[in-house]
Amino acid sequence: MTNFSIGRFVEFFLNLLELFNPIFAPYKRFHNKLSPKMQQTVTAFIFILPFAILYTIFTILPIFQTFWISLHRWEIMGTNIQYIGLKNFERLLTVDTQFQQAFGQTIIFVALTIPIIFVGLLFALMLNRPVKGIGIFRTLFYLPNIMAVTVIGLIWARVFASSDRGLLNAIINNLGGASIPFLDQGDLATLVVAFTTLWWTVGFSMLIFLAGLQDIPQSLYDAAKVDGANRFQQFRYITVPGLRRPFAFLSVLQVIASFQIFGQVDVMTEGGPAGNTRTIVYNIWEVSFQYFQVGYGAAMAVIMFAVLLVISIMQLALFRDQGIGN
Repeated sequence: MTNFSIGRFVEFFLNLLELFNPIFAPYKRFHNKLSPKMQQTVTAFIFILPFAILYTIFTILPIFQTFWISLHRWEIMGTNIQYIGLKNFERLLTVDTQFQQAFGQTIIFVALTIPIIFVGLLFALMLNRPVKGIGIFRTLFYLPNIMAVTVIGLIWARVFASSDRGLLNAIINNLGGASIPFLDQGDLATLVVAFTTLWWTVGFSMLIFLAGLQDIPQSLYDAAKVDGANRFQQFRYITVPGLRRPFAFLSVLQVIASFQIFGQVDVMTEGGPAGNTRTIVYNIWEVSFQYFQVGYGAAMAVIMFAVLLVISIMQLALFRDQGIGN
């Protein structure tokens, strides 16, 4: 019965392909007239075409649409649309102190979460050892990265809860100390969200660096040992140059991810206290979907896009000057 079903399926599939013969036949004649190199190029473009179409529809076009919406006073239902030019941008850059605070807070988050890269490198160096059972520890270190940001936020919100229901404050109270307002004090809340982000994402940096470490030939270290190089010298002259590409990749990715921080803030602090953890993306969501000012929120998104574009270009230019990539 199984063989019969498979055979019927194959027969149906072949019959289906025959329907496309009127399309394939002219293409085959055109393809055969091309040089071998052009045949490979055309074939590559054909395979890329489905992804290119979807990428254009769901990524490229929304970018232009966002810019178009930012030039309007646009309600969320699209029933009241009025072209106002660059007035949204003028308001953002000159009047809106809340956006300016969110932008500054986002810069702080970026600065606090950049060390994720170096912590990931430290973990990768620790786990890049031929020790029995090392795969278990690698899995444990990477495990938080596969969890949803909502779960991560709920876990650490309970750990750092400002009341005695929080795990840390319960321990402090049992030791005779007073509760610490981790999430109710601006500076502490910022540090808590940054720490949560580090704990959640450090496994990804570790994984990339671990792959880079294993790509460095062991013969280089053996030759360095023969020449009398100590561990620090091996790290400086072999490991660091060998990890330039992973470092370039992670630095660009980390800055972009830190600028887009949202889930942790939404779950743990909701932008508080007093807006001290409100980031650009959280502010965009708040303006667009709570105050229904879609055009104004789109203007914020355009500014963030422009800032990230400039920073990414600067980073790539810096690494290109160091001989990494084109």
